[in-house]
Amino acid sequence: MDVCVVGAGPAGMMAAISAAENGNRVTLIEQNEKPGKKLFLTGKGRCNITNACPVEELFDNVVTNSKFLYGAFYRFDNAATVEFFNSLGLPTKIERGGRVFPQSDHSSDVIKVLIKRLESSHVSMRFNTKAVKIVIEHGPDGKDKISGVFVKENNKESLIHTEKLILATGGKSYPLTGSDGSMFDILASIGVKANKCEPSLVPLSCQSMEITAMQGLSLKNVNLSAFVDNSLKYSGFGEMLFTHFGISGPLVLSASSYLKEDDYRRGIKAVIDLKPALTIEDLDARILRDFDKNKNKNFENSLGKLLPSKMITAVIKKTGIDPLKKVNSITKQEREILCRTLKNYEITVNGNRGFNEAIITRGGIDVKNINPSTMESKKIKGLFFAGEMIDVDAQTGGFNLQIAWSTGFVSGRSCKEE
Repeated sequence: MDVCVVGAGPAGMMAAISAAENGNRVTLIEQNEKPGKKLFLTGKGRCNITNACPVEELFDNVVTNSKFLYGAFYRFDNAATVEFFNSLGLPTKIERGGRVFPQSDHSSDVIKVLIKRLESSHVSMRFNTKAVKIVIEHGPDGKDKISGVFVKENNKESLIHTEKLILATGGKSYPLTGSDGSMFDILASIGVKANKCEPSLVPLSCQSMEITAMQGLSLKNVNLSAFVDNSLKYSGFGEMLFTHFGISGPLVLSASSYLKEDDYRRGIKAVIDLKPALTIEDLDARILRDFDKNKNKNFENSLGKLLPSKMITAVIKKTGIDPLKKVNSITKQEREILCRTLKNYEITVNGNRGFNEAIITRGGIDVKNINPSTMESKKIKGLFFAGEMIDVDAQTGGFNLQIAWSTGFVSGRSCKEE
């Protein structure tokens, strides 16, 4: 049977391999000049293939519609992913947080073994080829079904006849890699609903001179909480980074997964606990010890052991304490203000950096319209979905790529004669 896969990212390549191994003649089309353009950038070019956590924890790290992925994860889980790549001749390693990388630390090696498997599976690959229209016909049972897809290649349109069409064209993040969201418009024209797409795992913007002054400062072992109207949206422990536009780093990207477009309009308050291992009392005792060693110094010169130098001025400003005040005249009340500032350093967030800097897309094809056991559309027979274009998203750490591998595998295996 003929199967056409649109999109040669991780989900599309896995779908094509899976469909070919299921005895189908597979054509994989990609609008770029080569496959895996976005995959090449993942994990800062190292490619965080998956996460080695227990399979049950995969669901805990999916932010949106985790239950939908139950069948996909259990049919092709993270252990299967590692075994798959190892079988292709790609050794892997596990790093902090269970993150799985190729031993070589090169995402290009991941793409190479996938291409080799596509070739050995006799998948026909057509590059610089863009899907522009999906052709459906009305079946005798009254249900629409796939009959082909029009593609544009070298400014010429042609029709690929197929009864099984797997779409794996991604979301809207990193549009320069081809994830421009145009497939959602094509699907809308045939009545397939997509939920609104928003940037996720994305740096946050803050209009503040104090943030700009801390540009380049990385904080480790801090706690970050995000509030909207005093309602807690996210809280996590780890690393973050101050930038020229605001804040970034693993903690911030994770927080962005839980922040919706309306939250930015209403106003987001990010609160950093700079000393999460210490209670207020313990922190006060620590400050007293530091002050005892710096009795005759100005307040601004007494915090070098407590804070990174780039942060001292910003913290002092929030306390309202005169930076030139002598340490031996700092009152108990002022120490308490300092402690509370260190435990609750507030930042106002007014936006995010958009799809150009978002790692993934939140939103996409509504899971209510997809059979979770097969990834087939409930509306159109023979139409399947895989990867980021489905309305599922997860935290950083290899979980989003696992979604791609799992849904790609299931969609490919579901393409069979009926």
